[in-house]
Amino acid sequence: MSAVNTEPDAPGPGVARPPARRDAEATKAAILRAARHLLARHAHADLTLKAVAERAGVSAPLVVKYFGNKDALFARVMSFEEDAHALLDAPPAELGRHMVRHVLVSQRERGADPVLRIAFAPLHGEHGDVLRANFRAQVTERLAARLTGPDTAVRAELAIAALLGLGVMSGIARGAALRAMPVEDVVDRYGPTVQAHLDGPAPRPPSVPAGE
Repeated sequence: MSAVNTEPDAPGPGVARPPARRDAEATKAAILRAARHLLARHAHADLTLKAVAERAGVSAPLVVKYFGNKDALFARVMSFEEDAHALLDAPPAELGRHMVRHVLVSQRERGADPVLRIAFAPLHGEHGDVLRANFRAQVTERLAARLTGPDTAVRAELAIAALLGLGVMSGIARGAALRAMPVEDVVDRYGPTVQAHLDGPAPRPPSVPAGE
């Protein structure tokens, strides 16, 4: 008795297989990555859906289908929520080194760190205002809420300022010496600088009156 073939028949010669169904979520993720990549390098006003589509490897109408229009797409992109979660995902005592490593690895492996989008926020206009408000609420204020002791807001802002300076020098100014260093070497040198801002200044010893 011959075996029963339970496998589907293969297409005959010259018959094309039907195209694989597009993974909608993967496509949306690719579009968002492309938009973040471009927004990290260009002003919002200079960006087009066509440029985003070309970067993502899809058609412009597909971008419209998933996100509606340019403003809707970039409203989604201008959120720092997911980026802040990854940036701050370390215990407080290790956060400085983690943040430095995160920025450098993001730049070297993905071409940009999404947090650096704030450096391209327009000085005037609604989009710049939204980007700055999101950055304050989702990055610096979230970081400050993790700190203890006095001046948490100032310490958080100083730490982020130091981190952005590193990111600008490495990713935008493209400092040759810095980019040639292994990531962990930069982490060893710069991580303590960021951590010092997070920890705040050490308490000053009590002053001793003159003559004692």
